[in-house]
Amino acid sequence: MQMQGERSIDASRSDVWAALNDAEVLKACIPGCETLEKTSPTTFEATVMQKVGPVKARFKGSVELSDIVETEGYTITGEGKGGAAGFAKGGATVRLTDEGSGTLLTYQAEAKVGGKLAQLGSRLIDGFARKMADDFFTRFQQAVEGPASDSDEETETSGDAPDEKKKGWFRRMIG
Repeated sequence: MQMQGERSIDASRSDVWAALNDAEVLKACIPGCETLEKTSPTTFEATVMQKVGPVKARFKGSVELSDIVETEGYTITGEGKGGAAGFAKGGATVRLTDEGSGTLLTYQAEAKVGGKLAQLGSRLIDGFARKMADDFFTRFQQAVEGPASDSDEETETSGDAPDEKKKGWFRRMIG
């Protein structure tokens, strides 16, 4: 199965890049992620609990980053094993480009599953994978940007400068 997509993120490319390489940010953004540990500058170990149709499993796996071009993108490959449920493996190419005052994040991904998961059928698996990707990038965008304020007036009365209006928890953490 192949997927592709893009997200416009209201943050600098360097902030988006830093978030893409921060284990705590990624852990918070991956649906069902129980643990995510950076084991080297280019590898992560993870445990993720997921339910796909009638199959529920805890996947343990590793992810490796390659073709790294700082603030521009990388290739991510990984695989996870879910015991009797089967396995999942795949990869994605992530690219960052400037877009106005923000950043355009684009991705192309490919995934494969085996075992009981593969028996569920490609329609169910494809739909689940697309939802997981959308959930991840929605959470990622919110983590970097922070919640949108209710109105500009609220920002004006709080004394914050207008460009401080959308500070995500990640931006506050590194800033």
